[in-house]
Amino acid sequence: MSQESHSLKKYPYLFFDLDGTLTDPLEGIAGSAAYALRHLGIQIDDLNELTPFIGPPLRESFMKYYNLTEEQTSVAMLKYRERFADVGWSENKVYPGIESLLQEARRQGYELMIATSKPEIFARRIVRHFGLDSYFTYVGGDGLNGERPTKADVIAYVMENVGLEDVSQVAMIGDREHDVLGAKCHGIDSIGVLYGYGSREELVDAGANYVVESVEELEMLL
Repeated sequence: MSQESHSLKKYPYLFFDLDGTLTDPLEGIAGSAAYALRHLGIQIDDLNELTPFIGPPLRESFMKYYNLTEEQTSVAMLKYRERFADVGWSENKVYPGIESLLQEARRQGYELMIATSKPEIFARRIVRHFGLDSYFTYVGGDGLNGERPTKADVIAYVMENVGLEDVSQVAMIGDREHDVLGAKCHGIDSIGVLYGYGSREELVDAGANYVVESVEELEMLL
């Protein structure tokens, strides 16, 4: 665990990323991305090739990893959501220990929010499907039209919707550099988790204030 392992009581509000932090979405995200790429003539034989798609904004990943044009990316987004809306959203697993962590965090008085780059409509559906919705005061994400394209945009959106202005009271928890960098844009501290899809190097280089290896270690920090 980087930095001092003291209590995070100074952060009464905890913002959680969804994919790679609360749930493991590999099958749904990779399967839907492969479906979209196949529509463009790109065959993916191993879904693990698509793990970089977990966490960052989807449009950014299609363009970065497969050099798609704007037009191709728009088609890929439509095809991705076609499959994701049908079955992909449910091809997801809550990480072991997460519900216990959320219960304990609420018991200790933390107020919990979700700030995800996933479209909010799907994020809410997933959280409700797994019975986690009661732990969160607010679930915020991108819109279907990509109006909140960065994690910084999503964080700002969540803060605005819950009436939060004091960034010193918030910590962002996530598994990728986008979570850390998005938090830094607002002067918010961040906790990087290594049980998701980001590496220690990625999180440290991005400037995470804390890095934990497991759900259990995260619960200890809280």
